Formats: sequence, C-alpha cells, structure tokens
Amino acid sequence: MKNNFQPILDAYQLVEGAVIKEKDQEELFEVGNYDPEKKGYTVYPYQDGARFDDFNILVTEDELMDNYLIESREDAERDADESALPDAL
Repeated sequence: MKNNFQPILDAYQLVEGAVIKEKDQEELFEVGNYDPEKKGYTVYPYQDGARFDDFNILVTEDELMDNYLIESREDAERDADESALPDAL
C-alpha cells in the first residue's frame, strides 16, 4: 500500500467519505457523518475500496486531528482517474 497519508491540519479536511488511518496502525477507516449532539464523527472500517457499515465508532474532532492521518485527495483522485482509463489505450 502506498503511503499517501498526511496529517489532518484543518477540520475542513474531515469530509464524509474521506479515508483516514491511525498514526501508529495500518487499519483504514472512512469518515461518515458528523453528530453534533455527540460532538464527533462516525467512522467505519474501510478495506479494498469498501466501507463496512455493520460496525462504526464515534471519534471526536480533536482525536482525529491528533491521532489520525488523512489520505491525500490529489493521490486518491489521480488513482481514480487512472483506473477509469480503458486498457486499450
């Protein structure tokens, strides 16, 4: 797996669908909705391009910014563009 993760510097990076991982582990998560009553984001396990909705955890914004890395959007968009190209080119 490519290391295309960077520190979370701003809460505006925490959009629904963003892929994150803990700084000290390789397990990936996908950011879900923000819950204003609980003051945290719902995150789901993520593997091989699929989100697993049968399990989720609530993580505060501060914890995400201190202990997690976010996938670089430029790398993710470039990978998606390359996979969309037909092999015949």
